[in-house]
Amino acid sequence: MSTTTDVVIIGAGFAGLTAARELTQQGYSVKILEARGRIAGRTWVENRMGRNLELGGTWVHWVQPHVWAEMTRYGIGVVTGPEFEKAYWWADGQRHEGPAERVLEIIDEPNRRLLEQARELIPLPYQPLNNPAVKGVDHESVSARIDALGLGEEARQLMRTFWSLNFNGNIGDAAFTQALRWCSAASGDWMLMFEACATYKVEGGTVALADAILADTAADLHLNTPVERVEQNNDGVTVTTADGATHSARAVIVTLPLNALNTVEFSPALSEGKQAAAARGQAGLGAKLWIKVKGKWDRFVAFGGEDWPINFVQSEYFDEDSTTLVAFGPDGNAVDVEDKDAAQAVLDKLVPGIEVLEVAGHSWVGDEFAKSTWPMHYTGYLSEHLEEMQRPEGNVFLAGSDYANGWGGFIDGAIESGLTTARNVAARLGRHKESVTR
Repeated sequence: MSTTTDVVIIGAGFAGLTAARELTQQGYSVKILEARGRIAGRTWVENRMGRNLELGGTWVHWVQPHVWAEMTRYGIGVVTGPEFEKAYWWADGQRHEGPAERVLEIIDEPNRRLLEQARELIPLPYQPLNNPAVKGVDHESVSARIDALGLGEEARQLMRTFWSLNFNGNIGDAAFTQALRWCSAASGDWMLMFEACATYKVEGGTVALADAILADTAADLHLNTPVERVEQNNDGVTVTTADGATHSARAVIVTLPLNALNTVEFSPALSEGKQAAAARGQAGLGAKLWIKVKGKWDRFVAFGGEDWPINFVQSEYFDEDSTTLVAFGPDGNAVDVEDKDAAQAVLDKLVPGIEVLEVAGHSWVGDEFAKSTWPMHYTGYLSEHLEEMQRPEGNVFLAGSDYANGWGGFIDGAIESGLTTARNVAARLGRHKESVTR
């Protein structure tokens, strides 16, 4: 059978772009079908409030080997975020303030205790199930583990907000193993882990790296092309898009986020395990927004209550007459990322005298192609679902940060998964390809 392409890739995020580059550079023909009118998935640089802002994923670090290798490959540097001088935090029903180091001091010992087993239970971060003992704690939540530390109320509340920030969601069912995986990947050092989360940005924005990878492929990119159906038979795989067009291939790589996986019909259906994981989804259901405030403020961070609509804020950009803050909240349905008054109401409780001028953001939870922010898994996912999500079904493969072994929840995890999946697809198709037309 003559097919239009060797591989169809659904999604032009970092996993899809990486897989496309790897496969086209080996001589495979690749077609990328991207639902949005842009590339880069859950990263998105757009000019808002007079500045190019990262509306989605942002931060990178040299402890993340895959993204760092890509930045080295393309000669892309980093931009260092501000060193914070002051902190505000909410505990015991009142606002506190002090030097930024004070917050880290309060949560240092609790985080050391919380994560002390990270290297023991996950000695090899890119083989997270290497030690079978990790399965014994996979049904424990971060919430329960924090409460079991027996902390004073100030430290307990700060810890709960800190981990709600990391999960960008409610931590009631958030997997303790997810926290262990991050810490293990950061060599067991929770402060290094936190540094990797929000310190270094991609020079030129995440789109600069995405563009560089795309330019290094020979893939045929189709934007504004959402997929509705993936059908597999003995002749190959047929992908049907929303406009009724069909695209045939020898293999398909699906890079949909876990929470959006069930929006596509598969025939035959995906395994029960994959369907169950997709139906439950993941915990990253929060919000990210940018807030411009009047005046040039100190370099500060602020922690609110864990369930506040906005529970974390840090100053990021400083102009003569304004300061731009980046903020997060645990429930994407509880905050309007373009509601100036709502942002003002939260900041009034944390930062005295601050005046909000503008806000900007994107509802990732409301985004039909994402339905989530960064992937942070629920209890049981690691032991019950990860290996199944990584297992191909015939010539249908999944890829993405949601399915990564190491830095899941980061660009690094997406690139790792794209590399691995491309290698597996090439092994499946073989080096001696059938004749194809494009």
